Amino acid sequence: MRTSFSCTLAFFSTLLFCGQRLLKYIFLNVALLLLSACGSETASKNGADRGAKNEPVEIIPYTVNVRPESVEVQAVGTARAEQAAVIRADDGGEVTAVYFQAGDLVSKGDVLLALELDEESLAVDQARVAVKDAEQLIARFAGSKLPGAISDTRIDEVKIAAEAARIELSLAELALDRRQVRAPFSGIVGLTNIDAGARITAETEITRLDDRSVLYVDFQAPEQVYGRIVSGDKIDIEPFSSAGTIYSAKVHKIDSRIDEVSRSFTVRAEIDNGDDKLRPGMSFKIKLQLPGQAYPVVPEAAIIWGGDGAYVWLVEDGKAQRVSVTIVSRDKGQVLVRAPISEGSIVVAEGVQKVREGTSLAFSELYSELYTSPEPPMPEPSSTPALEMQKAEPYVDPLLKADTIIDTGAKPNQPTEASPSEAL
Repeated sequence: MRTSFSCTLAFFSTLLFCGQRLLKYIFLNVALLLLSACGSETASKNGADRGAKNEPVEIIPYTVNVRPESVEVQAVGTARAEQAAVIRADDGGEVTAVYFQAGDLVSKGDVLLALELDEESLAVDQARVAVKDAEQLIARFAGSKLPGAISDTRIDEVKIAAEAARIELSLAELALDRRQVRAPFSGIVGLTNIDAGARITAETEITRLDDRSVLYVDFQAPEQVYGRIVSGDKIDIEPFSSAGTIYSAKVHKIDSRIDEVSRSFTVRAEIDNGDDKLRPGMSFKIKLQLPGQAYPVVPEAAIIWGGDGAYVWLVEDGKAQRVSVTIVSRDKGQVLVRAPISEGSIVVAEGVQKVREGTSLAFSELYSELYTSPEPPMPEPSSTPALEMQKAEPYVDPLLKADTIIDTGAKPNQPTEASPSEAL
């Protein structure tokens, strides 16, 4: 019996406690609704008074300029020497001498390797004898004192034989010279596996020769940017072997066609390698900035988010006009937008919260400090009477307490982009 009475007492105590909290909650909500209604009525009244007086709203303007969008192309490229060759002999035979070591700088025409040349030397000597014999016979005929003793036909035959002997001598000397392997251009020679005494053929690779004073870096660019890259464009390249080290290069040549499979084309960049720190065959990270389509530029603070997306306030004949915008890209506090806004137009940069469609506007003195756009210049106040400069006065927001004042003469903080719910 006592237990039942205790349970009943506890139940009614709990019910009484919950009822008190519920009454407090209902009373608090009613009070908030009354305060909100009073505030809305006051705001409406003040707004109506302001509209009746037709006082312009003070804002900080911004002159719109047009800037092309920057498109960045990233790719991986491979370097090759300006001139490169695989050195081979014209003919085979036994190697008698090797005149270079890996890493040597050689000049054009320097002898790199010599082959046995006994037969070729004998052929040269034999050809010289034949030339000498033919020239002596011609001299003997020319010194004959008996006119008509030697026919003209015989003289012509001797001259032709002498010319043929000279040709045979030139061929023999050429064959002898080919027994020496020479550098086709100046450059750096690589490793070799050939030693004196080895026998080689015309297919044997002796070494490689590179002129790496200038390197070419080939990379693939997408079809979408074809026509935007031209010879002479500056690009930044970074070798994977030395991360963080940026080299300046320029576009040397562009391929004449686009690959049908990859839908890309080859671009060849040129980089000066006078310090000889880079090598052919190295891979590089390519970064290329390309100008894209031109768009109007507005400050981030000028963009407002509404239920149907982003928009800005455009100043037309001293009044505010709402213009929807699409954000293209951002760069250091400025935004490229897609919108029907021409260069030289004026948008509201600061004070957007106080502006409504058709609101009369006046420029604040802060305009000269914060948003003076160097290009194009803003019109003089005398040329736009509806937008005459006015001295900033404290603005009292009717939704705030009477003792709370926002001084528009102070430099405002740059607002961040608000979400659509906050803007509404």
